[in-house]
Amino acid sequence: MPQLTVFTPTYNRAYILHKCYESLKRQSSQDFIWLIIDDGSTDNTEDLVRNWIAEGAISIRYIRQENQGMHGAHNTAYNLIDTELNVCIDSDDYLPDDAVEKINTFWTENGSKNVGGIVGLDIDNRGEIIGTELPSYLKTSTLFNLYHKHGVKGDKKLVYRSELTKKYPYPIYHNEKLVPLSYKYFMLDQEYSILLMNEALCCVEYLPDGSSRNILPQYINSPNGFRFYRMEMMKLSNTSLLFKFKQAVHYVSSSIFAERKVVLKHSPLKLLTFLAVPFGIALNKYIRMKLAVK
Repeated sequence: MPQLTVFTPTYNRAYILHKCYESLKRQSSQDFIWLIIDDGSTDNTEDLVRNWIAEGAISIRYIRQENQGMHGAHNTAYNLIDTELNVCIDSDDYLPDDAVEKINTFWTENGSKNVGGIVGLDIDNRGEIIGTELPSYLKTSTLFNLYHKHGVKGDKKLVYRSELTKKYPYPIYHNEKLVPLSYKYFMLDQEYSILLMNEALCCVEYLPDGSSRNILPQYINSPNGFRFYRMEMMKLSNTSLLFKFKQAVHYVSSSIFAERKVVLKHSPLKLLTFLAVPFGIALNKYIRMKLAVK
């Protein structure tokens, strides 16, 4: 049994998915499984992957499901993964040639049941780090503290113990396609720190049809998912009052988009949410204005 599962949620990405496949074939270590979750693609993704499976160059497991959005694809992957570790490589991203070897070696030398996994670096196609490096003075940290206490910026690559990522499944809302993925990571922060690894583990491309460049419409298209996320963020321990207030503002805005008339009743921080109401209304109007939505 390999130590690592590389999983890739994909939706109509046949035109770019080959870059990930080619990078996996080039890996200096083949000690991994590639799990592809096809989230209801209507292009030729299935035919493409079937051909790759027939080639037999790497170990591939292909699962096709009805479209549920990114978080739904993650739920499926986490339910299926049976290796010790897992890492998500998006369909428009790919791995440096030694990424699998670095992950497995680093975990063998440093990993244990006392930590949740590894956080490494994302780079762009020029080899430049996305955002900042990880603090050299830390061996472990929570993901939340890296961003909110230690000043880390930019997307980072997360490798988790698979028994942990089966926890905290993302809720599925009818006709909605996104719950912020960091919900699971911040929940796991409450239980474990993760090891810091200042090595490039993923090459990232932000394509025009990617979720990173289309976040504002998601506030309208997936309001219940974002509302849930903000409620959970308000519950986090060891966070500042300012952080909680910002979550309350977004919670109010998302509640308006979701046409939820009862706002205070469901909030975990009712007084703070009451104070956030005018700011949440203003944020909701701002998003509508930016997207020209009535």
